[in-house]
Amino acid sequence: MSERRPFVGGNWKMNSTLKGASELIRGVADALAGEIAPIDVAVFPPCVYLLAVKSILRDRQSPIMLGAQDVYPEAEGAFTGEVSVDMLRDCGVQVILAGHSERRHVIGEDDELINRKVKAILEGGLRCVLCVGETLEQREDGRTHEVNEIQLRSGLAGIAEGLVDNLVIAYEPVWAIGTGQTATPDDAEEAHEKIREVLKDMYDGVSDRLRIIYGGSVKPGNAAGLFGQRSIDGGLIGGASLKIADFVPIVRASMQSVRSASE
Repeated sequence: MSERRPFVGGNWKMNSTLKGASELIRGVADALAGEIAPIDVAVFPPCVYLLAVKSILRDRQSPIMLGAQDVYPEAEGAFTGEVSVDMLRDCGVQVILAGHSERRHVIGEDDELINRKVKAILEGGLRCVLCVGETLEQREDGRTHEVNEIQLRSGLAGIAEGLVDNLVIAYEPVWAIGTGQTATPDDAEEAHEKIREVLKDMYDGVSDRLRIIYGGSVKPGNAAGLFGQRSIDGGLIGGASLKIADFVPIVRASMQSVRSASE
């Protein structure tokens, strides 16, 4: 574990109801009250529940950040069904995902659109979590590092160094998302190290400060092993973030990695 401040995000995806989302965030906020100072924690509820989740976090004076799962890069206009950075900020959003594998491979977003989203988020003064990762076929072809580099360079094309302090990179091997399969701590560490090498080539002045987190079937049972790696700065959690009994121990595993590093 490095001195970089860990980041743990809970991506709820297209799950829950208003009642369920409210109960979930109340439970998480109450369980972690007074605990999370050493790390950053964010939740990414469905867009329609952002205001409800924000209200609960505000009432509890919780430091948990409110995140959005997606954004459209234009400021306004005839883009039916889309939301802008300014709209999300108006709802209290502090951090936004871009390039998640489900947006790439299910929705069909290309590198150019993802890059536009990253620019809009960072230029709008919010934090951005840029997701990269290879498919199973690409992994079996030995292209993991090549794919990650392509996605990094395309996603960050034209992004000024002065903006990247608000950037978090999430390495999410597509074959491990929602499958129950998880990259071993050593495999994940290697991928993170290669990603940092690319970042150093792109942004030498800030690359060591940029956080790289892991996502892909993280659970309470494997979180400590992953978060204990030197180059893994936290996690982007999917299914396990929908259960208080799973997400809270994962967050605490990240906090423990900070304590262990300081001992």
